[in-house]
This record gives sequence, C-alpha cells and structure tokens, in this order.
Amino acid sequence: MGDNIFLKNSKKPELSDYMNFNVQGRGNLGDDIPLAVYRLMEFSLREQLMEQLGREEQIQIFRKAGYRAGVYFAENMLDISLSLNEFIAGLQRRMEELKIGVLRVEKLDKETGKIVLTVSEDADCSGLPLLGETVCNYDEGFISGILSAYMGKEYSAVEIDCWATGDRVCRFSAGPEE
Repeated sequence: MGDNIFLKNSKKPELSDYMNFNVQGRGNLGDDIPLAVYRLMEFSLREQLMEQLGREEQIQIFRKAGYRAGVYFAENMLDISLSLNEFIAGLQRRMEELKIGVLRVEKLDKETGKIVLTVSEDADCSGLPLLGETVCNYDEGFISGILSAYMGKEYSAVEIDCWATGDRVCRFSAGPEE
C-alpha cells in the first residue's frame, strides 16, 4: 500500500491524538468494556514484555506508560487549578465515575508533600488470586503522573500493599523526587 497523500506532512500520533475519538464510532456498543477485556490486554502485554525484555524492564515500561496517562488524565480530565482538598475530591469522583477505583487518602504531610493513599476496587488487581508480588506498576506511574501534573514537580509513587500480595486494597506511598 502506498503512502496516503493526505497524511504526507502529518506528525507522529501522540496519546492526545488517540484520546481524541468520536464516541459514535461505537454507536451500538458504547464506551464501556468489561473488566475482563481490560485485564486481558494489560496482563497479556505484561507477559509479552516480560518474556521479551525481562521483569524489571516490563515494570519500567508500565510505570512510564502509567505516568504518561496520569499526566494526560490530570491535565485533560481534572481541574489542576483547585486547592489540594478540592483537587483530591475531584480526583476521587472522577476515578469512581470512570470505574478506575475508589481512592482514599490515608496520610498527607503538607510540609514534605508525602502522601499515602489507597485504591480499592481497582481495575488492575481487585479480586486477583494471591500471586506473591505487587502488580500495579501502571498505577504507580498513573498516580505519579497525576501528582506531578498537579504539584508542578516530579512525584513518584510505589505500591506498598496489593490485592495480589494478600491485601484487600492497593496502598501507595508517594512523594516528591529529591
């Protein structure tokens, strides 16, 4: 197939291009998909990346992709001009509306910027069997991206408890990078 002359001078597609879609493109099925379909995509990608690149590289790719998504999410689906309490309330609402999970803040140190939060009923792992390892690397990046976009400085988040390690919520410790 030859080059499309209408795309000759176009830029490489970015995340924002893929997110700029017409919902009517799925006029019969709508914009919801079952959790099983999401997990099929996520965990098949995880396995393939692990086979090809190894566990550590797979984790880094998921974190970086989650970060990219988190920044986009914060900048395009949230109001980052709000006060911290209002922002977190809006984030909680939006995550529940989109069925990402139920966010709760456990600890917040306003001086250091460190925060411990939980996500229950999360799309990644709630209900998984005991696997012996945390699996929410994408969420680590997603939370890091959201906080970085809102706070205006780089944040990182690490999952410290996970459904797949026997807990019933995913708990993340986040803070500014030093």
